[in-house]
Amino acid sequence: MKQYIGAHISVGKGYEDMVDRAVAMGANTFAFFLRNPRGGSARALDEDDLAKAYEKLKKHEFGPLVAHAPYTMNPAGNKESVLAFADIAMSEDLDRLEYLPDSYYNFHPGSHVGQGIEKGITLISEYLKRMLDRPLKSTVLLETMAGKGTEVGSSFAELATIIKNVDRDENLGVCLDTCHIHEAGYDLQDIDGVLQEFDAVIGLQYLKAIHLNDSKNPRGARKDRHELLGEGEIGWDSIISVLTHPKLRHLPFVLETPQKTEKGYGNEIAELRKRSAN
Repeated sequence: MKQYIGAHISVGKGYEDMVDRAVAMGANTFAFFLRNPRGGSARALDEDDLAKAYEKLKKHEFGPLVAHAPYTMNPAGNKESVLAFADIAMSEDLDRLEYLPDSYYNFHPGSHVGQGIEKGITLISEYLKRMLDRPLKSTVLLETMAGKGTEVGSSFAELATIIKNVDRDENLGVCLDTCHIHEAGYDLQDIDGVLQEFDAVIGLQYLKAIHLNDSKNPRGARKDRHELLGEGEIGWDSIISVLTHPKLRHLPFVLETPQKTEKGYGNEIAELRKRSAN
């Protein structure tokens, strides 16, 4: 079975350029921000660039892309300006992804900033109902979180409640981040057990993508510190068990490790392919 492995790539020089650089690093999927990850406006629309990128994606048989929402987007916030930005950002980003059909739009569910987990879940659920109330060619993914501060989404149960509340199965799923669930307390040395729990609580049909990262911290630390593959507390054995698991290997895997260069990502991708082939 073909595996889709890639990394985060900057959109600074355009969409076609991203595809070219992904191919050069040995990737056949990738993640990218449609705007500055700390906020701001979306990149100016260039339909010709997007069309050329889409043709190259098909030519090189890429898997689904995993676009990422800005980190500052918080639909569970308590300030009108924060909530207004969340509405604008996802709405604009989903419009842009109509030019790249079948892509995923991954976002951190949000932080309740002291309002309580139930209030946070309610706000995120109502937000997604608004955002998904239209025809879409992409799927929005709730990312599993590490549980830092007042983050929502560090337990499968919290994500399951949001999904149930929204009731829009055709356009809503989950992106599992290995560093995040490790730091939230899930044991990746028992990947079968983790997936059994995910299936029982959320449903494996909702799992659409994987962020493949090692962690600087021990299990349950709830700090969200990514590490290079094989150099952290998760380790190669568990990373490869995730990559090669028969219930996961068809999904797009995106690296978010603290690499300094795209060559570094290319080396990690090559190592993953080598180790998973053995």
